[in-house]
Amino acid sequence: MKYETLHGVQIPKIGFGTWRIGGKRSIDPSIEEISFKALQSALDLGYTHFDTAEFYALGYAEELLGKAIKNSKISRESLFITSKVWPDHLHYDNVLKACEGSLNRLKMDYLDLYLIHWPNKLIKLEETFKALNQLVREGKIRHVGVSNFNLKDLKKSKDLCETPLFTNQVSYNLPDNKYVKKGVVDYCKENDILVTAYTPVKFRNLNINKTLKFIAEAHGATSFQIALAWLINQPRVITIPMSFNTQHQKENFDAAEIELTAEEIQTLNTLYKR
Repeated sequence: MKYETLHGVQIPKIGFGTWRIGGKRSIDPSIEEISFKALQSALDLGYTHFDTAEFYALGYAEELLGKAIKNSKISRESLFITSKVWPDHLHYDNVLKACEGSLNRLKMDYLDLYLIHWPNKLIKLEETFKALNQLVREGKIRHVGVSNFNLKDLKKSKDLCETPLFTNQVSYNLPDNKYVKKGVVDYCKENDILVTAYTPVKFRNLNINKTLKFIAEAHGATSFQIALAWLINQPRVITIPMSFNTQHQKENFDAAEIELTAEEIQTLNTLYKR
């Protein structure tokens, strides 16, 4: 596995997202078993960064993740756990309460990283960061980040955060470069803020694109793996794919070992209209 080292912290280039674990916007009992098995297999494969949120299945994703980790007997210290506070909960007291709820569901004493899931224009960032900074001082969270933030809000967050702002988690993949065009990705790279790419392989024609297939065949890989390799080749970029399928989980994990050539990277950079 390749890693990014930031502010003394080593974090895997490829982690495991938990959107759809246990449900989507509500709990889905029909996928509880497959969700738990997916988490167990990810832990068995060696994933150590898990990204979740209080919003995912109304917190049930956090609960299942906590149970899977406890069942695995893997030490808490060897894992990097990220969760997020929902935009309705960004007032000072609500942030503290939301974090406590996430910790209770995960059965953990601290989060490695806590993100504002989406900005809320009705609640001042100053109030939210007052709570986040307090949580860091109390040891309940170790690092602070944001998600889906534009450049203006990202810059303001960096100034408000008492500790170095750790990440901006955004939608980023080969054809989706809106955060590149808006200057967010470059700003992150220039200011030692990680870009955490979600939905890294969720786009049309990935599996049939001839150029992707050609590069994949040259590496004995899949098109999905090449799309992931393109992301993590970039400095200060990590990603959090998710799959219920153990084989796909392994392929995603192994994508970290693919070394793309400079020519292949340039080809991928211009593959879609940018």
